[in-house]
Amino acid sequence: MVLPFRRKGSGKDDDEPVDQDIEDIMNEAEGLSEEEEPVVQEPVEEETGDELDLKEKMAKSARTVIDTCMDLRRGENILIVCDSTTTEVGQALHDAASLRSDRVLLVVMPKGRHHGEEPPTPVANLMRQQQVVIAPTRYSLTHTRAVRQAIKDGSRVATMPGMTVEMFTEGGMSADFNIIKKNIGEMNNLLRRKRIVNVKSDSGTNVTFEVNWREWKLDDNGICNRPRMLTNLPAGKIFTLPREGTMNGTIVIDGSWDSALVDEPVVLQIENGLVVDVKGGTVAAQIRQTFGEAAKRLKAKDQENVWTIAEFGFGMNPNARLAGNVLEDEKKLGTAYFSIGDNTTLGGSAAVGIQVPGVMRAPSVWLDETVLFENGTFVAH
Repeated sequence: MVLPFRRKGSGKDDDEPVDQDIEDIMNEAEGLSEEEEPVVQEPVEEETGDELDLKEKMAKSARTVIDTCMDLRRGENILIVCDSTTTEVGQALHDAASLRSDRVLLVVMPKGRHHGEEPPTPVANLMRQQQVVIAPTRYSLTHTRAVRQAIKDGSRVATMPGMTVEMFTEGGMSADFNIIKKNIGEMNNLLRRKRIVNVKSDSGTNVTFEVNWREWKLDDNGICNRPRMLTNLPAGKIFTLPREGTMNGTIVIDGSWDSALVDEPVVLQIENGLVVDVKGGTVAAQIRQTFGEAAKRLKAKDQENVWTIAEFGFGMNPNARLAGNVLEDEKKLGTAYFSIGDNTTLGGSAAVGIQVPGVMRAPSVWLDETVLFENGTFVAH
């Protein structure tokens, strides 16, 4: 039951108690409140010049990826796969893609544990249904069954392992990928009919191996605009599969391993295409542990295959830096790299579920009798 109430000052009942809350409401409704509380507006924080500049750089790089590298067409299905370490990059790519297509999906998956680890099954299934897949993630999805299947089903895929905001807006991502494509394409004549590769360096590398000259990959140029294409971004390298069982010698990794600059060179002893010894302080111990654990997940007869030298390549991106992130390090013009582990993406037989690259500074590279690089300087013509 609601009791009637009277206004103050209405006469004989002034001394009766009044419901003050209702009184105030009535006064406000009739515009009779004696004092109006001042409205205090919270100050709006304005973005600083640096923040605006970073946003512009993020947007520019994202547009380069979407418009130039992937050439996203209106109405195409595109999936952007990121993890907790790359959400800002993923969001920038989502925003840029949404300007071209209304079929944009952004998925944040759990961070992986190592390069080559398969993404969760729901993510892998989504990848197969897209025309375009971009994967800025902490660890590389390049050498996974999920990517291979997506490409087989017609997707064009760009992986961006280890991508950071700083890396997304500077260095290798600022290159002109159309020029890089032209320069890489012109290397074809130098690589033709060369079978023996010899790599040396002042730090102690001296390794020789065979290649099939027809299998040099010249499409890591940043332009990924047709079905069943695959690229890394930032792009700019030439690479191949060392013929299994042919590599012998010593590799000294003095640039970076995985995603960190090395304090002490890592020395890999190679026999018949497999790493048989690793030396070089804490990084060497980490390598032995990582690949030892990967081997335990395989059948006994396959365990030694984790030590396969899976890939050799050299950088062709003049804007890339040696900064402790292998995605960019291996693209820097004047460096070379070797990867250990899974080589099935390049047609090899070592299906081991892990692949990690190491970058060397200032290599000298011979193809048969032709000098390609001398102490990191391109000298072939």
